Amino acid sequence: MAGIKPFVANNFLKQNIMASQRIYEVFARKAHEEPIMHVGSVNAPNDELAKVYAWTAYDEEKWLEMCVVRRSEIIPVLNPEDKPIWGN
Repeated sequence: MAGIKPFVANNFLKQNIMASQRIYEVFARKAHEEPIMHVGSVNAPNDELAKVYAWTAYDEEKWLEMCVVRRSEIIPVLNPEDKPIWGN
C-alpha cells in the first residue's frame, strides 16, 4: 500500500476485518434447573473463536452451560422489522 496515507490504509484494513466477522449471540445458565438465558453477543470470524470470545467476555459468572449461536441462524418468531430483537 505504498503511497497511501496510514489512516486510509488502517481504515481499509479495519473494514475488511469487520466484514469477515459474524455476530454470535451468547446463551448460558448457572444450574440445571435454571432456564438458559441470553447473556450477550460477540463478534468473531468463525465458530471456534466465537466460543473463545464468549467465554473470555462472560466468564465472570460460574456458568454450568454456555453456547453461542450465529445471529444469522436465529429464526425470529416476531417480525424483526416491527420490533428489533437484538440491540446491535
